[in-house]
Amino acid sequence: MASAIPLAARGVSKSFFGNPVLKEVSIALEPGRVHALLGENGAGKSTLINLLSGALVPDGGTIEIDGRAVSKLTPTEARRAGIAVVQQELSLTSQLSIAENIGIGAYPRRLGLVDYGALAARAHEVCQLVGLDERLSTPVGDLSLGRRQMVEIAKALYRKPRVLILDEPTSSLSAHETNTLTALLGRLRDEGVAILYISHRLDEVMRLCDHVTVLKDGTVTADRPMAGVTAGDLVRLMVGRDPGDLFPAWTPTPERTPIVAVAGFSSGSVRDVDLELRRGEVLGIGGLVGQGQEDLLLGLYGAQPATAQNARFNGADGLPGSVPRANALGLAYVPADRKREGLHLIHTISWNLMLPSFARARGLSLRDGAKERATTSGLANHFAIRGDLTRQVQALSGGNQQKVALAKWMPGDPPILLLNDPTRGVDVETKREIYVLLRRFAAEGKAVLLSSSDTPELVHLCDRVVVVREGRIVSHLEGAAISEEAIVGAAMAADTVRAAA
Repeated sequence: MASAIPLAARGVSKSFFGNPVLKEVSIALEPGRVHALLGENGAGKSTLINLLSGALVPDGGTIEIDGRAVSKLTPTEARRAGIAVVQQELSLTSQLSIAENIGIGAYPRRLGLVDYGALAARAHEVCQLVGLDERLSTPVGDLSLGRRQMVEIAKALYRKPRVLILDEPTSSLSAHETNTLTALLGRLRDEGVAILYISHRLDEVMRLCDHVTVLKDGTVTADRPMAGVTAGDLVRLMVGRDPGDLFPAWTPTPERTPIVAVAGFSSGSVRDVDLELRRGEVLGIGGLVGQGQEDLLLGLYGAQPATAQNARFNGADGLPGSVPRANALGLAYVPADRKREGLHLIHTISWNLMLPSFARARGLSLRDGAKERATTSGLANHFAIRGDLTRQVQALSGGNQQKVALAKWMPGDPPILLLNDPTRGVDVETKREIYVLLRRFAAEGKAVLLSSSDTPELVHLCDRVVVVREGRIVSHLEGAAISEEAIVGAAMAADTVRAAA
């Protein structure tokens, strides 16, 4: 008779190149339970997910399905057993439609051919579950990051899983999309689906999850019901010490001169925006996901067409108009999707750290290996990037990858940083390190323009916050006026919120 436990790991261990990543880890996913898996970047969460889904084979221990040990679980066998995984890094094909991506690998067939009518009917059903109302024929490449995330979730639901593994599923979702997903997970739990939920957003974990397993340095430090557990308890279990203050202490600087000023700025969905970024400040951009924040950053950076009535960047009149010109004016941009847009995954950590420096090199100047090694070693130490710098950057944890995407700009000493959700999918301790670096950057008289979907990040890190709604800035917040209520209120209903400029 089948066990009540559809999926479990019993004492699994895994090493890479002699380096132990998981050490005798056990976890049991029960039907009708949302089970949190927590840990810092590099704690072993991704490796455990890959073992549970058949992408990797453990060096020791066993994977069990319905109480039966599986000698060598493969992804195909995992799918047949009803195990579905939504990875943090999306696995969609941009050129294919929403429906084609949702059904890929399991297309319904008729007379040997894909039955597009049946595919559309089933895809429409799961799209309704996740709140996707775009046309099913829309190419996934045309969607925002948040909507692509919802397609990835719909893709997992298409197979009607018994076990659903979600890795940072809300990292790029709007508040509305997050609420839709929360309600959906509640329904799936009530239907008896076993859910493994990985998130660095502890408020979500506290609200959604019934049970928690915490990993630190590849070992289990806790496996218990969530009842009676506080967010502080979880942080202590993850980092091995008291959480302290996540955000660094800092003193607002006297008003400084603008280093970026635009009037009547338009780009993509952004229309007629007036914006000043001052030296020595962190200026936050808030709002629901997909309201024009990314278009604002890309337009300022010269990565997409933009117009303005007046513009001045670092002492020069006019918009940059192109990425090379923006770089020459001292702008650096860190995108939200680090793997697709911020890094070259197959190249080494050192190569990625030096990439902007290569772009600045003139003519046929020879590379200085000793100088490059000194530069990359210094950056790795300064940003606490862990690991052999000659490895491919794709071998790093998500948090260390994000630090590489930020650190690579520092040799050029840019006075202006444009950041698009820089702590998306990053653990608590890495967030703290990034926050310290950004406040230190501002204290040197430089400027940071920070778009973030993490509202507490905007409240506690920024000198000022502008809120974008439907492509326009609808609120300016400063000092004591910055609060979660004010930001969310402005994002949801601009007409009811008033804040001092």
